Amino acid sequence: MKRNFEMMTIKIILLVVFVFVGCKAQQDNIVFKSKEKVDYPLSNDETKLLDSIQYRSFLFFTQESDPTNGLVKDRSASWAPASIAAIGFALPSYAVGVERNWISRDEAAKITLNTLKFFFNSVQSTDTNATGYKGFYYHFLRINSGTREWNCELSSVDTGLLMMGIIFARNYYDLDNDIENKIRLLAEKLINRLDWEFFKMPPTGEYANTISMGWTPEKGMHFMGWNGYNEALFLYILAAGSGMKNVEASYDSWLASYNWRTPYPELSHVVFPPLFGHQFSHTFIDFRGLVDKYMKEKGIDYFENSRRATFVQRLYAIDNPHDWAGYDSLCWGITASDGPTDKYNFDDKKFIGYAGRGTSGPDLNYFDDGTIAPYAAISSIVFAPEIVFPTIKSINEKYGKGLWGPYGYFDSFNPTINWFNKEYIGIDQGPLLLMIENFRTGLIWNYVMKDSVIQMGLTRLGFEYLK
Repeated sequence: MKRNFEMMTIKIILLVVFVFVGCKAQQDNIVFKSKEKVDYPLSNDETKLLDSIQYRSFLFFTQESDPTNGLVKDRSASWAPASIAAIGFALPSYAVGVERNWISRDEAAKITLNTLKFFFNSVQSTDTNATGYKGFYYHFLRINSGTREWNCELSSVDTGLLMMGIIFARNYYDLDNDIENKIRLLAEKLINRLDWEFFKMPPTGEYANTISMGWTPEKGMHFMGWNGYNEALFLYILAAGSGMKNVEASYDSWLASYNWRTPYPELSHVVFPPLFGHQFSHTFIDFRGLVDKYMKEKGIDYFENSRRATFVQRLYAIDNPHDWAGYDSLCWGITASDGPTDKYNFDDKKFIGYAGRGTSGPDLNYFDDGTIAPYAAISSIVFAPEIVFPTIKSINEKYGKGLWGPYGYFDSFNPTINWFNKEYIGIDQGPLLLMIENFRTGLIWNYVMKDSVIQMGLTRLGFEYLK
């Protein structure tokens, strides 16, 4: 969607994202404590900073999309196809725009309706050029036609993220008018036609009864299912609430391979090194106080688990076992992101491109090549504002001009070789924008948590509030 936002940019962005430059960010010795004991009132400058970050991220979803079909590009590159997961994040982003007066409710509702119409009316078949099959959709779609791109997979988790955005939309657009009535009707139809039995793995083997990661018409079902702990936690709740049979057995398989570790004292948690895995599900579902049988035994909820994972990333940066430039208590955040690629060489150290980077402590990290993603820390603002705000201020001061562009913070940078990415990725911009909003108002949580599918899913999987 191409739209003229110059006046809004003048009014909001020139409040100045770099308002903290010149105020030297100090190293801190923050000691971890439970979330219940943390209180973080916003200063005026911090409020302005969040306004700027959110607005720029919002622009990604309005400028890098087609309003006629609602498809949102995977990334800001001119060649990029649409990403169905990015669309899942876009739908609540439009509502954030409404609440912050960046877009009218009517305009947001029209974009949302166009999106749902496209997906409902698109071709569902085994044809290699279809848009989806069995109620699920291909990971990447051609931005204009909406058909499958790159021979990619029919993706369970990416369809799930799309559906979470749709679930938000059907609760947010609650007025009794033609457009919003149609949004709710189409949302229900899209959710109801998900065929979870198609995606269920066989009842034996390592991935018994789990939800498969994907399917292609050329090769059939992917050999791996979603288990362990990662970004797919929400997927089982969605499946449980929308008709998956014997989902309790599927969820038991999911839980069976959890990895509980203590990377640092007082920070025991279920680990998953890339930080996005501790953020995606929380973007939509408010896990504060919620536990399943595994977490009940451990005595912490999933929100606290993500808080601990966030603190671990900061401590890892302080330890800096690979001696990368820039890593410290005010510069951290390792997650799936773009990277410099192997064309760079520094003291024979290896650099890579896009990868699922992450760390769960010094003895468990993935692809740590000194690349930091600003969205990693910022998307944890709901979990640990007392360490996220100092980090934002510090990277603004040290790297601001190289990191900031038309949609806010670029996806990633590497201080060791002075590399700055110049692209944006939809599934990184989405959590950044929405988690800030959850921190400020709880907007996404409030509407998703009232949905009958989510409530049924939590109930079927045995979630309860920790006493």
